[in-house]
Amino acid sequence: MRDRIALIVAAGRGTRFGGPAPKQYLPFGGTTVLAAAAMALRPFMPVACVIHPDDLERYRSATAGLDLLPPVFGGPDRQASVRNGLEALAGDPPGLVLVHDAARPDLPPAVVRRLLEALETHDGAAPGLPVADTLKRVEEGRSVGTVSRDGLWRIQTPQGFRYPALLAAHRDAAPASYSDDTALAEAAGLSIAVVQGDARLEKITEAGDAARLPGPDIRTGHGFDVHRLVPGDGVTLCGVRIAHDRALSGHSDADVGMHALTDAIIGALAEGDIGQHFPPGDPEWRGAASEIFLAGARDMAAARGGRILHCDVTLVCETPKIGPHRAVMRAELARILAIPVDRVSVKATTSEKLGFTGRGEGIAAQATATLALP
Repeated sequence: MRDRIALIVAAGRGTRFGGPAPKQYLPFGGTTVLAAAAMALRPFMPVACVIHPDDLERYRSATAGLDLLPPVFGGPDRQASVRNGLEALAGDPPGLVLVHDAARPDLPPAVVRRLLEALETHDGAAPGLPVADTLKRVEEGRSVGTVSRDGLWRIQTPQGFRYPALLAAHRDAAPASYSDDTALAEAAGLSIAVVQGDARLEKITEAGDAARLPGPDIRTGHGFDVHRLVPGDGVTLCGVRIAHDRALSGHSDADVGMHALTDAIIGALAEGDIGQHFPPGDPEWRGAASEIFLAGARDMAAARGGRILHCDVTLVCETPKIGPHRAVMRAELARILAIPVDRVSVKATTSEKLGFTGRGEGIAAQATATLALP
């Protein structure tokens, strides 16, 4: 049984929003609304999207390069779509499932962590915010009374549950009876915790909503690294082992490309450099795979609520030839960073036989990374 899976409900037509396409496929923060929601959840668990059958091509375009589970076709309403998603997982069921609205693309990692912690002791959990405005009961356009807001919260998504309990509750529920999964779960007698949500999780419902969402803070970082070539039988560059008559010397596996990219991401965060977080003299990192460093930088960005939008690595060497390995390198970097491969560039150049790279004494790399932070 799998540990946990996220379902993103993206089968709606967005009739209140209007626009040229359903809102989940519109641009948001350098990607699309749906892709942003998926990229926020992907570092924590596998993600499957529940989509409208008519949107299959839109879905494929919007999520190209993301490592997602196969999509599931939704039903006539949200409740039916969630059940379709749950049923699709029944053959290899997870222990926990998170159900998230695609129309809430700006999901802070801290909210996911709070949900997972609450699920250790409850059947379900949802993020929410206390109601701050005065509440009125209105009839025919006239206020007929004030409603106490004491104890009232606005509930957001993602909402997390123990998978078997939520599936059973959906199978027993009357069709189209509940506004969200917490209401359905409560009707089935499940214990639902409410954790602190986030104002950034506001749902895009009408055309003006997208404009009110906070725009991202776009950051660019630059990294540079060099490693000496010594006698050996191969080098590791951007996560790919290449047979060679030399080897790169370093405390870790000396992957100069990954080191430069790690430094670029840390630089975009203004969090120092790779040596500060992974000291080269620390025995813990002796012979370590540089994937650990790159994943660490990725997680640093995620902890700040950031998304890696694009990265570009240039390797400088006379040999080995990089061209035959470029596609695999891009795929490996995309996998580690949990971003589409078309957002990863790997290039190579020589120094025209000049300098230490031209003399075959070492390999250099420089990299840039573009991040979107809240």
